[in-house]
Amino acid sequence: MAWDGPILTDSGGYQMFSMADLRSIDDDGVEFRSHIDGSLHRFTPEMVIESEARMGADICMSFDYCPAFPCEYAEAERSVELTTRWAKRGLLPFGASFDINGYEQVVFGIVQGSCYLDLRKRSLQELLELDFPGYAIGGLSVGEAKVDTWEVAESVASGLPADRPRYLMGVGTPLDLVDGVARGIDLFDCVLPTRNARNGMVFTRKGTMVLKNAVFTEDFSPIDETCGCDTCRNFTRAYLRHLFNAGEMLGPVLATHHSLYFYCGLMRQMRTAIEADRFGSWRDGFVAEYTSEAHRLDRGWAAPDDQKEAH
Repeated sequence: MAWDGPILTDSGGYQMFSMADLRSIDDDGVEFRSHIDGSLHRFTPEMVIESEARMGADICMSFDYCPAFPCEYAEAERSVELTTRWAKRGLLPFGASFDINGYEQVVFGIVQGSCYLDLRKRSLQELLELDFPGYAIGGLSVGEAKVDTWEVAESVASGLPADRPRYLMGVGTPLDLVDGVARGIDLFDCVLPTRNARNGMVFTRKGTMVLKNAVFTEDFSPIDETCGCDTCRNFTRAYLRHLFNAGEMLGPVLATHHSLYFYCGLMRQMRTAIEADRFGSWRDGFVAEYTSEAHRLDRGWAAPDDQKEAH
């Protein structure tokens, strides 16, 4: 990749959820059938961690079982049992912290249990006994209601050690990031900024903008006048709209660059606000601007809850 920054790799647990029709699970691991040539491939907790470590990841995620939503209590309980069992086995090759590439690498444990709070508590306690350098909250953003997402996230986060990073997997929108930080979350990951950008929807401090909309045909202003990314400093909304409508790959590239710049800047602002002990007032100001109706009077802006993949 030639990337000199931190690298976090997932273990494949989410693919067990998203590719359920191509896999089978047993106590030892999971077997996938390739969507390319139909060949079978078996993954065990030990080989998954070894693969992540060899790839040079700074943070290797433990092999976990992410159940579908909704699921019966028994299936959620099985996800906890397998996740704990696999987490223990994943520590066998190198432990929770190791150095096989000339720098420190660590393994994070993943709390499972669907939306059953008692199972989440059980998963949390079992993983805490393994003393991971960091912990993730998995199995959310898989179809459950937002109120359930935050109930589970807050419940688990409150029980995690204050001196270990807390990682909420698969989340989310800018508002989700702000709400997550308010609940004690440190790390996030989500395809939303890149996937939506590839389809013409970008994120800004005023909400989301659909660049393909006709309202931008002769709009020669940048996506966001206050943004310092290369896209906003060099290209107009009209030109970006033209690129998307002409099918030029540069459009998705420039839009992706902007949205990633915005997301990184958002996290940076939150860190600064926390360090200055003013996160609450910063959060109120950001939410007010991001959800304001004033800038959505024209057709180029999307409502704050209309942030699914743009087509």
